[in-house]
Formats: sequence, C-alpha cells, structure tokens
Amino acid sequence: MCLWSEFSSSGASYRMSSAGGGSALQVHAVRFGPGQELLGSLQAFVEERRLRAPFIITCVGSVTKATLRLANATATNTNEVIHLSGRFEIVSLVGTLNTDPHLHICLSDIEGRTVGGHVLGDLEVFTTAEVVIGEAVDLHFTREMDEHTGFPELLVQRRPQTDKSA
Repeated sequence: MCLWSEFSSSGASYRMSSAGGGSALQVHAVRFGPGQELLGSLQAFVEERRLRAPFIITCVGSVTKATLRLANATATNTNEVIHLSGRFEIVSLVGTLNTDPHLHICLSDIEGRTVGGHVLGDLEVFTTAEVVIGEAVDLHFTREMDEHTGFPELLVQRRPQTDKSA
C-alpha cells in the first residue's frame, strides 16, 4: 500500500509518496576493492541479497573514474554529463538502490576541490569503497514516471507480509 499526500508550496501542488508507519531497519556492510565498478557492484549486491528497499547509509573510499549527470539536466536535455578521470576521494554517496538506482556522489580531487552529481556509472574503485547499506525491511521501493519532473521517481510501498523473508 502506498499513501500519497498532497501538499502545496509557493502556489504549486505536489504529491509525496510514503508507506506510513515507518519500517524496521536491516544493515549490511560491504567492501569493494581496486578496479571494481562501484555502481554495478552495489546493484549486484542488492540483487544477490534480494533487498527490496535498500539505500546508502554511508560510504568512504576512492575512485579513479566517474560519470555524472549534472544538476542542470532535464528530462528533455539529459546530456549534461561529465566524465572524470584521476584520483578522487568519495566525500559522500547517498541515494536509493532499488532496480533503478538513484545515487548522488560528491568527490574530492587531489587539491580538495569537490564535484558532485547523479551517478551514471563508471565509478572505478581506486583503493577501497566501504559501504554501509540499509534496508527498510517493511517497505518496497520502485519507480514510476512523474509527469512534473519527467523522470522516474521513487514510489514507496508497504511490503506484503508474504514477501518479508525475500
């Protein structure tokens, strides 16, 4: 069951997806090593463990490559993309990891300058990526196209009782 809430801000009307009542939390920790592609490795981890409402709690590590979509991209202009190459510390990694993951990352270069954006892939681990993943065990995350944003947005649903062991 998904609860939709309507709210207004600055004269505009919005919908918010929530399953209501919260959820129990299960925590998973994993380390990825040099050369592994982080996004694909995270997706494989989630699929292997059949996680239904996974999200990043925290991540530290480093990468040598990254492909990011920048904030000025729109549904009709999704080509605002940068390809990074070098040594970068992972300053932050946040988001949901359902079958259509939505992750944002902030990276710091060798001079401490930061860059961030929507993860498209090509996150090649340099030394390590230590990731703590949470799962809202009573929920199920999916995505559906949102007419306001033009992007597939998070849909939060209550997980059926029979699905909780999955």
